Amino acid sequence: MNLDFYKRLASALAAQFGENCEVLVHDLTGEDPEHTIVAIENGHVSQRQMGDGPSKIALEAMQEKHPERLEDKCGYLMRTHDGRIVKCSTVYIRNAQGGIDGIFCVNFDITGLLMAQQAVGSLLIPQEEHKATDSIPQNVNELLDQLIEQSVEKVGKPVALMTKDDKVAAIQYLNNAGAFLVTKSGDKISKYFGISKYTLYSYIDASKNL
Repeated sequence: MNLDFYKRLASALAAQFGENCEVLVHDLTGEDPEHTIVAIENGHVSQRQMGDGPSKIALEAMQEKHPERLEDKCGYLMRTHDGRIVKCSTVYIRNAQGGIDGIFCVNFDITGLLMAQQAVGSLLIPQEEHKATDSIPQNVNELLDQLIEQSVEKVGKPVALMTKDDKVAAIQYLNNAGAFLVTKSGDKISKYFGISKYTLYSYIDASKNL
């Protein structure tokens, strides 16, 4: 995949909108799924740099068996590791066959703008609260922790109260999210759910039939 155009586009957008605008490119064609960032401008926004790992969206794209189902996502909110609010847009870079070779991301830190809006709004009319639905992981280990937490939230009960079917459902969520692309994720996930590696793999197989 020729990334020259996307790197130049990232540089242009960052220059146009300033230091609060992070622009990055994930290359999903490489052999190492834990180091996908091949271009990044203003990485201080999410505290990431060249060679860092994928976001949740990138991990899901690598795992997706039907890439035609994935649609670009624009204008959604996320949180950074230190609590700032970022407005994000994600565009899939597709090859001639429709597969996804990369992802182009724009993340704009709007924390200061929201504070200004809140200050002005308090003098006028109440403003709707802005909520970020997810956070931007700084590395694959943090991403894996987030995915595990989300799998538990999806089941709706703590691990100690989960039945076998509950754990299979949680494992299905993690498998679909691409969690097992992360090196040694199986060890961490099996330990978290209190099951053996053998049981984990049997749950992965069972989840395919759900």
